Amino acid sequence: MRSGLKEHRLPPAKESLKERIEFSKWIKIMTERTGRRRAGREGGGREGRRVARENSVVKQAAFIERKIPYLEYLSEESLQLIEDNADILLEEIGIDFLDDPEALDMWREAGADVQGTRVHFPKGLCRSIIQASAPAEYVQHARNPERNVIIGGKRTVLVPAYGSPFVHDIDKGRRYATIEDFNNFVKLAYMAPGMHHSGGTICEPVDLPVNKRHFDMVYSHFKYSDKPLMGSVTHYERAQDSVDMAKLVFGDEFVDQNCVMTSLINVNSPMTYDATMLGSLKVYARNNQATVISPFILAGAMSPVTTAGTVTQILAEALAGIAFTQLCRPGAPVIFGTFAAAVSMATGAPTFGTPEPSQVIYAAAALARRLGVPFRSGGGLCGSKLPDAQAAYEAANTLQTSALAGVNFMLHTAGWLEGGLAMGYEKFIMDCDQASMIAVLLGGMDMSENGQALDAVREVGPGKHFLGSAHTLRNFETAFYRSTVADNNSYEQWQADGSLDAAQRANGLWKQMLNDYQAPAMDPAVDEALLDFMARRKGSFEDRDY
Repeated sequence: MRSGLKEHRLPPAKESLKERIEFSKWIKIMTERTGRRRAGREGGGREGRRVARENSVVKQAAFIERKIPYLEYLSEESLQLIEDNADILLEEIGIDFLDDPEALDMWREAGADVQGTRVHFPKGLCRSIIQASAPAEYVQHARNPERNVIIGGKRTVLVPAYGSPFVHDIDKGRRYATIEDFNNFVKLAYMAPGMHHSGGTICEPVDLPVNKRHFDMVYSHFKYSDKPLMGSVTHYERAQDSVDMAKLVFGDEFVDQNCVMTSLINVNSPMTYDATMLGSLKVYARNNQATVISPFILAGAMSPVTTAGTVTQILAEALAGIAFTQLCRPGAPVIFGTFAAAVSMATGAPTFGTPEPSQVIYAAAALARRLGVPFRSGGGLCGSKLPDAQAAYEAANTLQTSALAGVNFMLHTAGWLEGGLAMGYEKFIMDCDQASMIAVLLGGMDMSENGQALDAVREVGPGKHFLGSAHTLRNFETAFYRSTVADNNSYEQWQADGSLDAAQRANGLWKQMLNDYQAPAMDPAVDEALLDFMARRKGSFEDRDY
C-alpha cells in the first residue's frame, strides 16, 4: 500500500470537483486508519478509544516551556523613560493606601513619606525592596504533583477566565451563574489539555450567599480537579479560609514553606489600594502564598488615553503593591499583573482586541522582565455577547499578543464573553483550542534531523506529493496541529455532518466532556476534613449578600 500511496498524484486544478472530493475522502480514510491503529495499540476498538480518552487527562503538559524569543516592542531608551516617569509618579504624586493603618506604618518604617493615606516613595525604594527578595520564578504546587506549575522565567501557564456573574451557552442563553455552572467549568478546565491551572472564581455562583460561596468554590477546585488553584480575595477572612482549606489538603508546614495557592489583588486604579485588597494581600503574602498585583485599567477612564502614560501608571501601581508583599514577608511569591482595556471615546464602553492594549502588554511584559518578577496579563478577551466572529477575532488578538510578549500567568485564557460579565461554555471550548495552539507556537520549530526532513525530499523528488513517503507515514499522527473545533472537510462533508458552525460544534464538545468526566482521586480523609471545616465555618455566622 505504501508504494501505491507514493504514486498517488495530487489532483491538479483542472480536475473535476468529483475527483477533488474523492481525494479529500482518501485523506479522511488515512486519518481514520491511523486513529484505529492507535486505539488498537491501547486496547482495541471502542474500549481502546475509551482508555485513550481517559488517559488524555494525565498526559497533559503541566505548563508551556517557551523556546522562542520575546517580541520586544519598545527600545531600551523607551523602557528606561517609562521607568523614570514611574519613579516621578511614585515620588511626587504617590499612591493611596486606604483604611489600613498597619500598611501605612509598614511603609513609614520602610522609608516612605506617609501623608495621611497617601504614600510617597523615594526614587528606587520600591525597586530595591522587590529586587532584594521577590523570587524571579516559583513553583505552585498542585494536589497532583504532576500538575505542579513553574511560574516565571520562560514558562507560560494558561488559566481560565475569572469573575463573571453570568454564564452563557447557545441552548439557554445568558443567565446568572450557579454553583452547578461553577463545578462544570472546573471539570472542563480539568479535562482541557490547554489549561494548566484550575483558576479561581471562574464564575460567581449567585445562588449561594456572598459571604459563604468562597467555601464551595475552593472546595470545587480541590474536589473536581487536581490542578493548581486560586483563593478568594473578597475579604481577608475569606482569604484566610482559603489558606486554611489548603492546609487541610497539603499540611500546615508544607503550606508555610511552599506556594499552593495564587490570588488576584486588583489595584483600585488610579493609584489606590483599598482595604479589601490590602487585607487579602497581607493574608496570602504572610502565609507565603502567591499574589498577582494587578492594576485594573480601562485606559481613558482610569489612566491617560495614551499607551505610554497608561504603562507608566501601571508600573508605578505595580511597584508599590509588589514591594508591599515583600514588606509582609520577604521572599513571598508575587506576580506583576496588568489588565488593560481601552475605553471607546464615542460611547465610554470598554473595548478589547484593539492595538493599544496589545502595546500595553508588550511594554509591561518587558518591564516585568527588567524588574525580575513573573508577569500576568492577557487572555481570550472580547466584548462580544456571543461566541461569534467578533469574539474570535478579539480573543485571538489578545491571546497571541500575550504569548509573544512573554506572559507567564495568563488569566482569562478561556471562556471570557461580554467584557468579562459572562463565562461562555462554547467560548471556553473555542478558547481552549486556541490555547493548545499557543503551546505549539511557543514550543518553537523542530530543527532535529526529523524536522529538517531531507530524507523525505530525497525520497519524493520533483513532481510528486509527500503523502505516501516514509517520513510522512512516520510522522502522520503528530504532524500539524489538529483543531478540536474547526471544520476543514469539504462542503459536502460539512453538510452531511449537519452544517454546524463553530459554536454549535463547541456546544457538542463541552457536553461530551462533561458526560465523560471522571473526578481525580482524593483521599477520603482529606475530603471529610474539608467538608467538616466548611460546615463548622458556615455555621458560625449568618448568611449575608455582601
